[in-house]
Amino acid sequence: MRGTNQQAKTRQRKIVLALSLVACFSMVAEMASAQQYGERRNLLDLLFGPREPRYVEPPPMPRKQTKPPRARKKPTSTSITTITTTAPAPPPPAAKLEDARKVLVIGDFMADGLADGLKEAFAASPGVVIEKRSNGSSGLVRDDYYDWHSQLPAILDEVKPALVVIEIGANDRQQIETASAKLDFRTDAWFKEYERRIAVLGNTVKQSQLPLIWVGLPAFRPQSMTADTLTLNGVYRAAAEKIGAEFVDVWDGFVDQDGRFIVTGSDINGQQVRLRGTDGIGLTASGKRKLAFYVEKAARRHLGDLTSPDLVRLDSSNLPVLIDLPPAETQNVVRTQPIDLFDPELDGSSELLGAAPLPVSSIPSPREQLVRNGVLPPPPAGRVDDLRIPPTGSTAP
Repeated sequence: MRGTNQQAKTRQRKIVLALSLVACFSMVAEMASAQQYGERRNLLDLLFGPREPRYVEPPPMPRKQTKPPRARKKPTSTSITTITTTAPAPPPPAAKLEDARKVLVIGDFMADGLADGLKEAFAASPGVVIEKRSNGSSGLVRDDYYDWHSQLPAILDEVKPALVVIEIGANDRQQIETASAKLDFRTDAWFKEYERRIAVLGNTVKQSQLPLIWVGLPAFRPQSMTADTLTLNGVYRAAAEKIGAEFVDVWDGFVDQDGRFIVTGSDINGQQVRLRGTDGIGLTASGKRKLAFYVEKAARRHLGDLTSPDLVRLDSSNLPVLIDLPPAETQNVVRTQPIDLFDPELDGSSELLGAAPLPVSSIPSPREQLVRNGVLPPPPAGRVDDLRIPPTGSTAP
């Protein structure tokens, strides 16, 4: 029994050895086959299977050779067509009438800009002339430099305006010297004396039976100057109401929605433009026109129809040619007395037109001929309803 078991183990070993030899031969054959086709494999690949192939970045694609751009030939002078565009020139100002109404603008450097803006505003109005009498460094405080109270009556006699516009006060933030004392700015005594001087200047205009427009000051870049200007505008408004003048407030046109000074803002057409100079005090051309925009409406109300750009003077040079009526029709014209619009009874009579019978004409009218004979008289030659054929050899009129 023991010998039988020993034989069985020996047989099993032989079988295992044979299988191992077969496996070795198979591995060697596969390795040889792999080397023949260029694949390198080892024993681990044969036992556990091939490994996942590693990613190998493909070689870069060869770049296409681009041809260099051709040099463009410069066009010769004969092949260039130059188109020059010019902005349309503004229309020339209208010729002013001899009896055009004059608007007198007085004050400091702000009034100077206001007058320039008003000249542009009324450039197309032949019935309005802007007269500027400003002094840039003047005011109501330093009457020793320029005394408006003594100068204004002579200016009014010279210009003979129909309307007076005053804008002054930008230089008045300083001490007032009177015969008895020196008054510091922003004190109660200073404001009292300043209001008196405003009233004297305004009453000089009102005594001449002229309408007066007092224009407030705009904001300025220095904050202290803006605060003082806002206070002075309140003084101007109160004083203008006392003397019967019209006050025009321009403050909102030169500040933002928070009430702060602006350099750039909307012009009269709503476009964003520069309104103030580099110093934050002076006005640009657009700023002057905007300043005049606030005064223009009040001025047109005082001047009436003369501000119209279509105002013309009717004389023998521009009246239409009167057409003479035929003799037959002139005898049938009913003549009435001219009506006077300022007469309470209009034409001077107490009866309505038609209360009395119309005068009898010796020549029957076309209406009477139509009623009596049933035929209208022949129309005058050349009238639109003259349909008669002209005789042969003659030409139609």
